[in-house]
This record gives sequence, structure tokens and C-alpha cells, in this order.
Amino acid sequence: MLLGFSPDPLLILLLALVIDLAFGDMPLVFRYLPHPVAIVGNAIAFLDRRLNRATRSDHARRIRGIVAVVLLIVAAAALGWAVKKYLGFVKFGWALEALIVAILLAQKSLFEHVAAVAEALKVDGLAGARLAVAKIVGRDPESLDEHSVARAAIESLFENFSDGVVAPAFWYALLGLPGIFVYKTANTLDSMIGHKTPRYLDFGRAAARLDDLLNLVPARLSGLLIAGAALVTRGTRTVPALRTMLRDARKHRSPNAGWPEAAAAGALDLALAGPRRYHGHVVDDPWLGDGRARATPADIARALRLYLAACALQATLVLAAYIAVARL
Repeated sequence: MLLGFSPDPLLILLLALVIDLAFGDMPLVFRYLPHPVAIVGNAIAFLDRRLNRATRSDHARRIRGIVAVVLLIVAAAALGWAVKKYLGFVKFGWALEALIVAILLAQKSLFEHVAAVAEALKVDGLAGARLAVAKIVGRDPESLDEHSVARAAIESLFENFSDGVVAPAFWYALLGLPGIFVYKTANTLDSMIGHKTPRYLDFGRAAARLDDLLNLVPARLSGLLIAGAALVTRGTRTVPALRTMLRDARKHRSPNAGWPEAAAAGALDLALAGPRRYHGHVVDDPWLGDGRARATPADIARALRLYLAACALQATLVLAAYIAVARL
């Protein structure tokens, strides 16, 4: 920063993690302002409409998908650089930067969405739980029984721990605002167009590959954080978490999601993933872990405790890295 106090980016990241855990999505703010991810989503939808037309050949759609990704990634990097430069001329710009980073994290909102599934199972029964879990997973909710709902919530919790918490923090720590802006743009691209459906198989291929690449390190780090958090979380186990992660992570159809999910399966003594139904089609994936597939609301509670411990461990590592860098 060019004016006043200019803390290390790791200290800004630590503050952002605290802000996000305390205040979450800040719905009062975004009741009146568009959320940055919503803005990116609108841009993706615009390019999808203009470039991804069914009348074009598969090759043409693939090339246009690459063009869409390049346009949005370059724009995100440029915007991140410009915002960083602008904040350098603003008093307390570091605090605004921490707020921006906090907005792009998802610790509290992820906790609340998964906790809502457990609460719905207890209070509203299967029908209410299906509605709650449909907000965080893409599988057909009507195909889920109570155990499948609980298992889906746990899987979503730990997959999104990687995508929504660890990866944004990792890329901010590495490349600052341009890094986190690029990552969130890539992740939103993947969630919107990175699907193996007739419409997006070609147009969304570049988006899916980029998201896979950007999550390679964060996904594995997420698995290690989950295993480490099991050391201090009641009812979870560290050694099985590591063993299951190393053995089963590559069984997942995603090159990245299997790492945090397999670590969680081992830590919680559950079987996660397995066959699932999406849009009327069954995905016959192998199970991760050797434990019970019949997950319960009590298992969701254990998973949430493990998740909070993993978030705390990440913050502790950020603080340790800041102290180490400061001593150099």
C-alpha cells in the first residue's frame, strides 16, 4: 500500500478469514449491491448465449469456449490488478482489501447451508431435508432417502471446503487480488458451463480443465487440513483420514474432489460418494472409505465440527506463515 499502514498480504488474508467466519455472505450489503460472483455469472451467461449456439460445429463451440475463458480470465486478472492499485491510494485500503477477500470466501455460508440440512432432517423430515440439500448439491433430491441426504450434505461440505475456502485463500496468498479474482472466475465458469452435457461438452471443456488445474494443489491441501483437524475433533480419526485419502482419492471421477471427500470419509468412518442420480441418470461411482453409508444427522454434526477445526487450522497456518515471513 502507498498510504499509511500496509500489512503483509498474509495478515490481510487472516483478517479476511476472521471476517468471513463471523459475518458470512453479508446479505444486508448484497440486498442492495450485486455480488461479485453474480456479476461474473451474468458475464458468463452473456457469452454462453452469444457464442454457444447449437447450429455451430463441435469444433467451433470448443474454440469459442476457449475464447470465453480467456476473455473472462484476462478481465478478472486486470480487474484484480486495478483494484489493488486503487486501494494503494485509499486510506485504510488494506481493510477494504480484507473485506473484498472475505466476500470471496465461503466459510460461514457453507456451514450454515449444511447445518440447515441437519436441522431439516430433525424438524421437517425427509421432504424438508430434500429441499434444504437441493440448495447445495446437483443430484436429484427426490431420489434421496434420509441417509442419502445426510451423506450428500457431508460430501458437499468437504468438496466445497476445497473450492470455496482453501482454494480462494491459496490463490490470494500466492498472487493477491488478481489471483483470487481469477480463481473465483474460473470456478464460476466451471459451475455454470463445465458440464458433460450435450450443450456444454465442447463449449465448457476449457472451463472445466482450467478449474481442475487451479484446484490441483488446494484440493490436496484440503485433504491434509481435514486429516490434521481430526487430531483435535471429537469423534474423528486422523490416521484413517490419511490412509483413506491416499488410497481412495483417485477413485473419484473428479481429479480433485476425491481428496477432501476421501479424507473426510476416513476421519468420520463413513462411506462417501458411490452411485448417485443426476438429472435422471445414475452415476455409478465407487465408494470412498470403508465405513457406514447410512449417514445420520449426528454424522453431519460431527462433519461440521471437523470442518470448523479445518478452517481454524488453515487460519493457524496462515498466521504461522506470516510470522515466519516476518522473521526473514
